[in-house]
Amino acid sequence: MTPTVGVLAERGRVRRRRGWSRPRGGSRKFNTAPRPFRGVEWTPWIYLAPAVVVLGGLLVYPIYQLGLISVFRYTQAQVSGGEPTAFVGLGNYSDVFSDGQFWSVLLATVGFAAACVVSTLAVGCALAVLLTRVRALPRLALMLAALGAWATPAVTGSTVWLFLFDPDFGPVNRLLGLGDHSWTYGRYSAFFLVLLEVVWCSFPFVMVTVYAGIRAVPAEVLEAAALDGASQWRIWRSVLAPMLRPILMVVTIQSVIWDFKIFTQIYVMTGGGGIAGQNLVLNVYAYQQAFASSQYGLGAAIGVVTLLVLLAVTLVYLRLLRRQGEEL
Repeated sequence: MTPTVGVLAERGRVRRRRGWSRPRGGSRKFNTAPRPFRGVEWTPWIYLAPAVVVLGGLLVYPIYQLGLISVFRYTQAQVSGGEPTAFVGLGNYSDVFSDGQFWSVLLATVGFAAACVVSTLAVGCALAVLLTRVRALPRLALMLAALGAWATPAVTGSTVWLFLFDPDFGPVNRLLGLGDHSWTYGRYSAFFLVLLEVVWCSFPFVMVTVYAGIRAVPAEVLEAAALDGASQWRIWRSVLAPMLRPILMVVTIQSVIWDFKIFTQIYVMTGGGGIAGQNLVLNVYAYQQAFASSQYGLGAAIGVVTLLVLLAVTLVYLRLLRRQGEEL
C-alpha cells in the first residue's frame, strides 16, 4: 500500500526531531545545525561566548572582589599582615550611609553628572546637525578636530585646560580681562571649569554617532518637512529626534556612565577634590577613603554604592523608554 501524503509528512517530522534526514541518494545524513532548545536559539550565544568569557574575567571578577572587600575590615594593618582580616558584614555600608559628607558628595555627583550629560548631548547633537549643513572641507576639519579632542588622554586634557584658565599665565583671563582670577578657588567655578573639559573630550562621541544616524535618515523625509515650512528646530524635534531615539538612548546611557564616574578631571583640575573637599565626587571620595585614609573596605563599599546607583539610573531610564513604546 502506498503511504499517504500525511504519513510521509509525519515521517519527515519524526526524522527532523531525531536530528537526521535522508537525502535523495538514500544515505542517512545527520543534521548538525544548532537547534533551538525549549524555544532558545543558541547560535548567537555560541558566537558571543568568547566575548562573554573575556568580559566575565575583566568585569565580573573585579566586581566580586570589590563586593568581597566591602564586607571586611580591610586597612593598612590587614594589608601588611599585622592584623587578621575581620568580617564586618554591612558595617562599612552603615558607616558610609551615616556619614553626612557622603550624602553631600552624592548630591554633588548627581548634579554635576546631570549637567555634564545635558551639555554633552546638546553640543554633540548641535554639531552633528552642523556637519550635515557644511561642505566637505569644513566637515573634515571639524571631524578631525573633534576626534583629536576625543583621543586626548584625560590627564593631558585636564592639564591643558588648567593652563588655559591659569590666573597668572592663562590666555583666557587676559582675553576676558579678569586679571588674576582663580577659577579653581570657588566651588561652582571649579565645577564649571571641569564641566567644560568633560564636554570638550566627550562631545565627539555624541557628534559622530548622531551624525551617522542623521545620514541614515531618508533625505525625502527631511525635504518633505522643509517643504511644509518646518524650521530647523522643528525638524529636529519632530522628525530627527524620534527617528534617532535608539541612538540617543545609547549615547545618553554611555554619557551617564562616563560622567557619573569621573575621576581624573576632578582629581587633576581641583587638586584632589578642591579646597576642603568642596569639589569631591564619589570616585574621588572613594579614592580618598581607600588610599589616603587606608580604609580599603570603606572605599570598596563606596564603589559598590556607586555601581548600584549607576545600575539603578540605567534601569529607570530603560524602563521609561519601554513605557514610551521603544524596542530595547
